[in-house]
Amino acid sequence: MAAPNGLANGHLKCRRQKNNGFKHGIHKKNGIIKDIKENGVSNGGIYKRPFNESFEQAPMYVAVLTFVGFAVATLFGYLRDFLRAYGLQKTVGAREREEQKDFVPLYQDFENFYTRNLYMRIRDNWNRPICSAPGPTFDLMERTSDDYNWTFRFTRRTIKDVINMGSYNYLGFAETEPNALKTVNAMLRKYGPGVCSTRQEMGNLDKHVELENLVAQFLGVEASMAIGMGYATNSMNIPALVGKGCLILSDELNHSSLILGARLSGATIRVFKHNNIQSLEKLLKDAVIHGQPRNRRAWKKILILVEGIYSMEGSIVRLPEIVALKRKYKAYLYLDEAHSIGAVGPTGRGVVEYFGMDPRDVDVLMGTFTKSFGSVGGYIAGTKELVDYLRVHSHSATYATSMCPPVAEQIIRAMKSLMGLDGAKQELQRVRQLSENTRYFRRRLHELGFIIYGNEDSPVVPLLLYIPGKIGAFSRRMLAKRIGVVVVGFPATPITESRARFCVSAAHTREMLDTVLEALDELGDFLQLKYSRHSRSSRPELYDETSFELED
Repeated sequence: MAAPNGLANGHLKCRRQKNNGFKHGIHKKNGIIKDIKENGVSNGGIYKRPFNESFEQAPMYVAVLTFVGFAVATLFGYLRDFLRAYGLQKTVGAREREEQKDFVPLYQDFENFYTRNLYMRIRDNWNRPICSAPGPTFDLMERTSDDYNWTFRFTRRTIKDVINMGSYNYLGFAETEPNALKTVNAMLRKYGPGVCSTRQEMGNLDKHVELENLVAQFLGVEASMAIGMGYATNSMNIPALVGKGCLILSDELNHSSLILGARLSGATIRVFKHNNIQSLEKLLKDAVIHGQPRNRRAWKKILILVEGIYSMEGSIVRLPEIVALKRKYKAYLYLDEAHSIGAVGPTGRGVVEYFGMDPRDVDVLMGTFTKSFGSVGGYIAGTKELVDYLRVHSHSATYATSMCPPVAEQIIRAMKSLMGLDGAKQELQRVRQLSENTRYFRRRLHELGFIIYGNEDSPVVPLLLYIPGKIGAFSRRMLAKRIGVVVVGFPATPITESRARFCVSAAHTREMLDTVLEALDELGDFLQLKYSRHSRSSRPELYDETSFELED
C-alpha cells in the first residue's frame, strides 16, 4: 500500500534535511531568520491578523501563600493519617486486608496521600450529576455528604436553571428543541440506536460515508475518517503513523490523549515548551543534525504534535510559525482541533482558517465532534492516501464499533448548518455570536481585575485562583448563585496555578453573561481574587517570542 505522502509507512530522509538546512545556513546565528525572510514569512508579516494572548504574572505574595496553603494542607494530611493508623479516626478509603499484608501492595498509601487528604475535602465540586441537556442552563441533582465527601447521598431536590459555564457547547448545538432534532429522530427510527459491528465488517453505513464526505468538504481536504470516540482518535491513530525509529516533538501542555498515543507508538518523544517556537526549533535542529541516539542514523519520521486551542490555557497554537519550521526541516505536523474546530475562524473551520492558511499545510488534521457539534466522536482528515492507510492500520477503525447513526446525523445536522446547506440561511450566526460573547466576557473580566489566561479569541477562559483553599469556596459559592463552573487544581495544573475554567457558548445571552460577571465581581472581592496588575508575563520565553533566532 502506498504511503500517504511519506507519513504512514515511508521514511523521512533526514540526510536530505541536513543538506537543506546547512545550505541555508541554520548553523549560523542569524541563518534561521535569514532563511525565513527569504521565503516570505518573516515574523513581522507571518500573521495575517493580530495575535494577542495574555499570561499575566500574579504578585509574589500570592505564590508564597499558595505554597503555604499546600504546606498546611499536607501537614494536616499527615496528622489525619497518624490518627487513622492508631484508630483515632475512621478509615473510609481502600486499604489492604490483614490477611494480605505480605502481598505486593495493591494500594500504595503514599500515592493516595493527595487523594485522601486534599482532593477528598473538595470532592463535592466535581462529578456533579446533571439531569438535563447541557445547554446554556441545566438542572442539577442536589447531593450532600455526611463523611467529608467520601460518600454522597441525594436530597431528592433539583437545582433548576443553573447557568452552564463549564460545558464545551461552543456553538449551542447541544439542544433539545424538537424542530432542530427532526432528522436525528428520523435516523433513530430508521436505523435504531446502535450498529453492533465495526466499519470493516457489517457496520459501514451510508450515514458514515455521508458524514466523512461532508467533513472533508467542510475542511477543504481530500478525505476524512470518522471515529466513535474523540479520545481514541488521538490515542489509537498516532501509533499507526509513527513507531520505533521515529521522533515525536510534543507541546508540553498537550492533551493526555496525544500523550498516550505518543507513548503507545514506541517512538522517541521529546517535549518543547508550550507554544515556544524557539524551543521547538532547537529540538528540530538537534534532531536533524544528530539523528537517533547511539547509532546517529537519520530519523525515519519527525512528527510535531500540537493543539489548536489548549483547553487549560485558552491559548491558540502559533500555527504559521510552526508550519514555517515544519517546511524548513521537512517534518510532519499533527494538529488536534478538538477545541478549535467550529469555535474559531470566520466560518468556524478552526485555526487553519483563523490564520488564513491552506489546510494542505497540515499533514494530519484531527478534531472531535464532542464540543462544537454537540455530539460524540472524532475525525482524522487529510490526503486520501493518509485516510486509506489509517482505515486499514488504525485500531480505532479496525476494532472499534461504528458510530451509531443518530449520532452521525447530529454531526451532519450541525455541520450543514455551519455550511449553509440546511436552508436556514443562518450559517454564520452561531459563529459570530460565539466570537462576540468571547470577546465581551474576556474584556469584562480584565476590567474587573481578574487574571485570565489565553488568546482574546479563545472561548476557553481560565480565571486564576492560585490558593488551594479558594478552589472549593469559589465553586460552592458560584453554585449557590446558580452558576455552574469547572475548577481545576494540581496535579492537572502547575501547583501555583489553580484556576476556574469558563467555556463561553454562542447559546449564552448577554443577560446570562452579565449575571455571571456580576457574581464574579462580588465573589472576587469576597475571596480577594482580583490579582491583576496588568503586568507582563514573567515567562516571555514561553509566550512572547519575537524571532526565530537561536543562541550559539
